[in-house]
Amino acid sequence: MSSRTPSGPPRRAGARHGWIQALVTVLAGLVAMGAVAALGLWAAGATGLPDNAFPRVVTATVVTAVGGTLEVAGDAGGFADTDAGLTVLPLSVTLAGALVIARGFLRPLRHRAVAGAPELAGWAGRIAVLWLLALLGLAFAARQTFEVSLGEGVLNDLGDLFGVTPTVGFTTDVPLTVLFGLLWLAGVLVLALLVSRGAPLPGRLLRLQTSVRPAAYAMVALLLAYVVVGVVVGLVVAGTRGHPADTFAVLLLGLPNLAWLALTIGLGATWDGRVEGPFGLPMPHVLDEVLRGPDVSTLNVGTLAGHDGRMWWLVAVAAVLLLAAGVLLASRSPDRMPAWLHAVHMAVALALTVLMIGLVGRLSAHYGLSVLGIGDLGGGLAGQLFLRPRLWSAVGLALAWGFVAGFLGASLARWAGRRGGRTPARSR
Repeated sequence: MSSRTPSGPPRRAGARHGWIQALVTVLAGLVAMGAVAALGLWAAGATGLPDNAFPRVVTATVVTAVGGTLEVAGDAGGFADTDAGLTVLPLSVTLAGALVIARGFLRPLRHRAVAGAPELAGWAGRIAVLWLLALLGLAFAARQTFEVSLGEGVLNDLGDLFGVTPTVGFTTDVPLTVLFGLLWLAGVLVLALLVSRGAPLPGRLLRLQTSVRPAAYAMVALLLAYVVVGVVVGLVVAGTRGHPADTFAVLLLGLPNLAWLALTIGLGATWDGRVEGPFGLPMPHVLDEVLRGPDVSTLNVGTLAGHDGRMWWLVAVAAVLLLAAGVLLASRSPDRMPAWLHAVHMAVALALTVLMIGLVGRLSAHYGLSVLGIGDLGGGLAGQLFLRPRLWSAVGLALAWGFVAGFLGASLARWAGRRGGRTPARSR
């Protein structure tokens, strides 16, 4: 009489996704971000930087793309003074990494209805541990110092006389880079779970499938639609106005910065900014025209239209894409949800989206050099660039636009469903 050997207990759900899968996810995200950053910096001419600094500049770009903090400092000896600073998030690089990591995170979870909290926490924890190690490596590698030319004239003569060789460089604030990098990863993973209809949720969070997921999906679709429109506009500009390398540099480094700025301006939001000295905005040129002045400038659809009347199209594009997002939200929501509740969900989601854009889309950069007081940190070698939103008025406008777009989108989705002899698909 033969006996069967017991097959043993099934593996714990939390062990289904191992370290190899987590490593592939993290490496794929880093490769995507590094490739986009390298191509963008190559198009911007950064390969000509001295001392083979290009790889470290690419690394620094990836660090800033995930929220890391760079410390910019200068040294010009005892006879000179320097001042420098940089705060910017290259959102093209950020978006590339977020999409790849979210895809890798969700892939093992597809085709399942429910996942336990321990399983999700274990899978996310593996990715987080490897991501932490990657952040530490990036943070310590992103360090470089450059010599700054004094140009010609009095500053150059003084530099030769006193042996002044000014330098400017960057290092990484490691603790802040690790903190913000982990928060960035957490945001990506949580948003991926909220957006994906096929991703499982713990039983206690299943109610989010009807209240949060449709709105989150609609907002991500809206942001990606603006990026696609920006790509099309950028390619047209590159093909018709010359200087394609500059245009591709902006597309590969800061396209979402401009596209999502256009979204907020189309909603009526106002930004304050200034461009002074050698800094500039390569695309579109109208931004540089509005912001370059002796004082802080106001950037909104009215000031832009004063330089180029086509800027009024930003309002029309916002209206069309928001209505489409409202229809999309309604189509992924339960059939019997009232239109006013669609409107509330859309309003809150759009307000949070605009709040996020205002926080990640601001930028500032400055540099100054003086030798024996000549230059006074504000001469021909100095420059300043900053752009920041009037945040709470923008959020208020987003609430109003979102409510209207959500209500109209729900009404339009129901009208289309009745006209087609069917009702919108139920949320799963």
